[in-house]
Amino acid sequence: MLQYEPTESLAHRLDARSKLLVQAAFAAAAFAHTDPRGLATLTVVVVGMLTVSATPVRVALGEYRAVLPFLAAGPVIEALRFGQPWVEPTAAVDPALAAYRTLLLLALVAAYVRTTPVRESEAAVSRLVPGKAGRLLGLGVGLVFRFLPVLQADLLQIREAMRIRAGEQRPVHERVRIVATGGLNRVLSRTDRLAVALRARCLSWTPTPPPMAFTRHDVVAIAVASALVCWAVWPTLAGLL
Repeated sequence: MLQYEPTESLAHRLDARSKLLVQAAFAAAAFAHTDPRGLATLTVVVVGMLTVSATPVRVALGEYRAVLPFLAAGPVIEALRFGQPWVEPTAAVDPALAAYRTLLLLALVAAYVRTTPVRESEAAVSRLVPGKAGRLLGLGVGLVFRFLPVLQADLLQIREAMRIRAGEQRPVHERVRIVATGGLNRVLSRTDRLAVALRARCLSWTPTPPPMAFTRHDVVAIAVASALVCWAVWPTLAGLL
């Protein structure tokens, strides 16, 4: 389940702000270098970041097993034609590269979530984005990070209950309807309970942030982010020169 996992990895010792900078720099580099060579370089970067985050590749991919079929379906659908030659393999190249780029970004997000407490993410976003917009965005990030694992657990419970009751013998569309309906009911129920809990706990618009400070480990992270940014803008600079 995609949530914070306390360990003693290098990424756990980094400030949340430096990790967000690395995320943003990596995204910029991923959209600037969409060719196979660029994606191969980004793959090496992702594997290295997963290693220092104590997040195995299979765990990172397993977090998005529900998304993988949709990423795989995009290139296949793009290659299909309603007439001769029916299948055009070259048309699937760009969608396949885009799907792989999305997978790399998702893997990096999994590493960030598993190495960063929710309170630190809230505080980092609030400090990076000034004013009320930052506080509102930080609050939203905190609610999403806390709410998604609960919804994941609810969906797993619904599927497990359906399996125990021989639900796997039903048609696929019937199983999808049961899981979707049950999940929606759980979402609405938990949303109401969340609103009551926030009022009961007197949700603060300006909560006391956790202590945050850059260390010598963050120097390396900022250097990596700077290198990624330079690599991202290099094609534009080269074109101007």
